[in-house]
Amino acid sequence: MSGGKTLQGPKVFVIAAEESGDRLGAGLIKALRERLGPAATFSGIGGSHMAEQGLVSLFPTEQLAIIGLVAIPKRLPMILRRIREATDAVIAAKPDVLVIIDSPDFTHRVARRVRAANPSIPIVNYVSPTVWVWRPGRARKMRAYVDRLLAVLPFEPEVHRKLGGPPCSYVGHPLLDDLGALRPDADEQARRAAQPPVLLVLPGSRRSEIRRNMAIFGETLRLLREQGVVFEPVLPTIPHLVEAVRASAATWPVRPTIVASESDKRAAFRVARAALAKSGTVTLELALAGVPMVTAYRVTELEAFIARRVIQTSSIILPNLILGENVIPEFLQQDFTAENLAPALRDVLADTPARQRQFEAFAKIEQIMSTGGRKPSVLAAEGVMAAIR
Repeated sequence: MSGGKTLQGPKVFVIAAEESGDRLGAGLIKALRERLGPAATFSGIGGSHMAEQGLVSLFPTEQLAIIGLVAIPKRLPMILRRIREATDAVIAAKPDVLVIIDSPDFTHRVARRVRAANPSIPIVNYVSPTVWVWRPGRARKMRAYVDRLLAVLPFEPEVHRKLGGPPCSYVGHPLLDDLGALRPDADEQARRAAQPPVLLVLPGSRRSEIRRNMAIFGETLRLLREQGVVFEPVLPTIPHLVEAVRASAATWPVRPTIVASESDKRAAFRVARAALAKSGTVTLELALAGVPMVTAYRVTELEAFIARRVIQTSSIILPNLILGENVIPEFLQQDFTAENLAPALRDVLADTPARQRQFEAFAKIEQIMSTGGRKPSVLAAEGVMAAIR
């Protein structure tokens, strides 16, 4: 770091538009504050986790938590207004570094405008856009406005190197910080092996996913029960979705135990024998917790039509992408049926070669993702400090 001002108290502007980014932002601010000292100042946009670290958000991030192409047009005027507000705030603050976290449809638009208005502000992107799934051309375009990319998946630096993206380093996935909370102790391991086995049901963390997935997940449990499979279903969700989940599950012939707190969710992961999960970060969480799974995903027909033309990978499941092989079964779009899911789940609930294959894959994933015992938030903080000038 050079220049008296930076050493005395750098100004860091952090933008995180969604819950997962907010958690990363909180860990990053904490690690930066420990290294930069009390003179460092933090401003930006974030949620409750970043607020706990003292950040006063420019506006509430709940407004930006949208998913799907269909939802975007209705919210476009508001999103564009927030992009302008965020850009103006960064330019006015003249920070020593701007850190954008995930949510590329929002954060990258801000970053491009900031770069055009004031090229002297270093920009760090924490969490790569999914250029390895679709729109690979974004990697090269990012070079114009991202000085340093902090990747949370181990294969991403090589992807960006091949695609001509910005300088990229792997800092580790935040889930690596939570391994202790995900792994069973001796009693919990015994419960994993006991009868009836705990089956996690994970339909998603957004209302659209609950609407789309709950009926088929319920039908899958019914088929399993009719086929004589004994299990205890547990459905972890988040507090603001509890009522929607409870209403959907009320029609299920097999009623799940619904848990909503983070500690209850982690406790369920530690005793579960298998899981039925919507694809997403939760699949990596299950892999690190050592829970064999079957995954499913469905989007609108319009989104599926577009996806078929642009998706570059043979899998959308994170553990499969990290391994470079499709070990975890995934049922997408028209294959997402109870008739397909039930036999696949029966396979991972019982002691079968398919179940054993997943255990072997989980051991490899942990090895591939290792950061040598260093905390991802600390490695990310070091990456941000290196960009401050």
